[in-house]
Amino acid sequence: MALAAAAGRGQQTNYANDPRPPSPLTVTASINAQRVSISPTRVGAGPITLIVANATYTSLDVPVEPVGAGAAGPSAQSGPINPGGTTSISFEARSGHYRVSAKGAPEAATLRVGRPRPSAQNDVLLP
Repeated sequence: MALAAAAGRGQQTNYANDPRPPSPLTVTASINAQRVSISPTRVGAGPITLIVANATYTSLDVPVEPVGAGAAGPSAQSGPINPGGTTSISFEARSGHYRVSAKGAPEAATLRVGRPRPSAQNDVLLP
């Protein structure tokens, strides 16, 4: 009986209750023969999912690269996006500017990333 009582207590451990990261934010992008367009163009730092639609007649790769002084953020790239197709690119954006481009589109888009977004610690019904 004493053994069962001792086993039921478990170990006392302390752990850091780190806040959850911000909720993922969705940014949309469209590529046509003239340019890459994104919306919104300004977001807070944190997890980003970029949904890209290819409105051209050729298969494209889309790189997302930090630009400017101290460009230390992560970069990401899609695989080939078929004509008329879509894909998503997920990455952890840090404060700064990111260039969203595609080979064949003469004008790239700039995503401006500001201060970190607040934690999703108290948001309910999130994965």
